[in-house]
This record gives sequence, C-alpha cells and structure tokens, in this order.
Amino acid sequence: MNTEQSTTNSIPTSTPAANAAGTWRLGDLTVNRIGLGAMRLGGMPWDEKPRSREDAITVLRRAIELGVNHIDTAAFYFVVTRSANELISTALQPYPDDLVIATKVAPARSRDGEFEPMARPDQLRGQVEENIRQLGRDHLDVVNLRWGTGLEKEAGSVAEHVGALAELRDAGLIRHLGISNISAEQLTEAMTIAPVVCVQNRYGVTERQDDDLVELTRRHGIAFVPFFAMGAGVPGAVPGVSADQTGQAEVAAVAEAHDATPTQVRLAWTLHRGPHVLAIPGTGSPAHLEENIAAGSLQLTGDELALLDGVATDAA
Repeated sequence: MNTEQSTTNSIPTSTPAANAAGTWRLGDLTVNRIGLGAMRLGGMPWDEKPRSREDAITVLRRAIELGVNHIDTAAFYFVVTRSANELISTALQPYPDDLVIATKVAPARSRDGEFEPMARPDQLRGQVEENIRQLGRDHLDVVNLRWGTGLEKEAGSVAEHVGALAELRDAGLIRHLGISNISAEQLTEAMTIAPVVCVQNRYGVTERQDDDLVELTRRHGIAFVPFFAMGAGVPGAVPGVSADQTGQAEVAAVAEAHDATPTQVRLAWTLHRGPHVLAIPGTGSPAHLEENIAAGSLQLTGDELALLDGVATDAA
C-alpha cells in the first residue's frame, strides 16, 4: 500500500467496496482485508437494550453487497436472547460461495451474560458443534482458540487445546485454525502442533504491545486481525476515541485532513501496518458500516503514519 499519496484526496464519496484495501489468504481461503466483526450486531452486554434486529440483518446483507467476505463471530456473542450467529444465519443463508466465517471457542457465557471458566480441551468439540448448529453449516471455515476469558493475556501452554482443535480439523469439522489473545511464545508453541492462519489480539493506534507479534505473523504469512482497534470494546467507550485521551488530537488532525472520521483514520492506520493485517470493525448501524468499509480507501502519508505511530506509550 502506497503511504506517500497526497492528503488532498479525501475518502471517495461513491459506494465503498470491501476490496479497496486488497486481499489476504487464510490458508486456501481468500478474503478482503476489510471484514465485519459480529460482536456489536445485537449490542454490547452493557448497552441499555439490544440493538434493532432489523438493523442487524440490514448490516449483514449490506456488508455482503459491498464485498465483505470475512465475518468474525462466536457462539458467546449474544445479548439477552439476541445471538450474533443466529442473526448471521437468518440474514445470509444461503451463504455466498466466497464467504468466510471465522468463529472462536474456549470461553463460554451463561444465559445471564457472565463468562464461565475456560473450556477444557475435551469440551471444545461441543463448542465447535454448537457454532456449526447455530450457523447452519456442516463445518467451520476458521476457528480461533480464544485464550482466557478477560481482555488481558493469560500465561500457560496452549498445546492441549490446539491439539484438540487439530483433531477436529482432521475430522472435517474445521477447515483452518487460528489463535487469539496470545503471546508470541504461545503462537510459536501452537505452530509446532498445527498450521495457524490468523492471530486475533487487541491492537490499535494507542495499544501497541503487540508490534513484535505483528512482525512475527508477517514473517510466517499469518494474518494479524486486531480486535477493539477503535477503542470501543469496554463499557462506556466510544468508537474512534481512546478512553485515556491518548492520541485523540493526532487522530483528529489526520481525520480533518482527509475529511474522514477518527474511526476511519484508526482503521486506515491498522491496514497500513502490513498487507497481512485484516480489519474486522463491528457495528449494528448500516451508516457506520459504510463508513468503516470506506476506510479501506483512505491512504495515509508517511508523515501522518509517523505522527500516529508516535502517540503510543506502550509500543513494543
């Protein structure tokens, strides 16, 4: 991606397309680098009420129209009785041939929304089968082992869990494996057991602890897929705004130069981190969906990237 284009070009006002930022391969599956995260389709657990079911279905169908062919979801993405997997199944079946649905297992939530202890390796088959049932498929394209139940990384060996998922892959229930919320050491361990096609970790303009992991995945041809890249993954957070105010002035200045939103700038910065970096911004709003996809066309200059790179206080 050329980082030296002029800032005089704002984001195009024409219909955005998810292939504007190019593609990447998850194993033998090709996806556009701008995808869709399903967590926010039904609303977040701390929202006062679930989002509109009609809006969620509209978002999903519009995403497909705009070329999104990579959706990230999980059976534990639900608010009250609103399930992201059920919304996806309702909105998109029969599924497009090129659609890649990535899900994740290991954490589980009770019906009251509380996270339960992390699943044991022998419990992962049940979680995989539940995702298959909810999505109405005969197998899962990509399954991420989500390590730990909180936002912080947790130490420990991932070998038994990855081994259990590799057995399910060999049985035909899973096509490709990924891993989430992990360290470089855990990724290295996982790769000794089975091929890994993606890593999902928390990462963004102001959360740069995984700079080294971004480079490690690039060297191995593994997709790096940030979650909460816009700082909206915790109660009270606003998309595009860091809770501690870090970097807001810099992001706002770049956004103004491009007639863009702060969220679009954060997404564009993420995509500029490397051709293997994918974006899965989540939304329950059709309007925000189009803004997110349009960010794939936003080209940042070298000076702008340097400005944004400099705001993080925790870069590796």
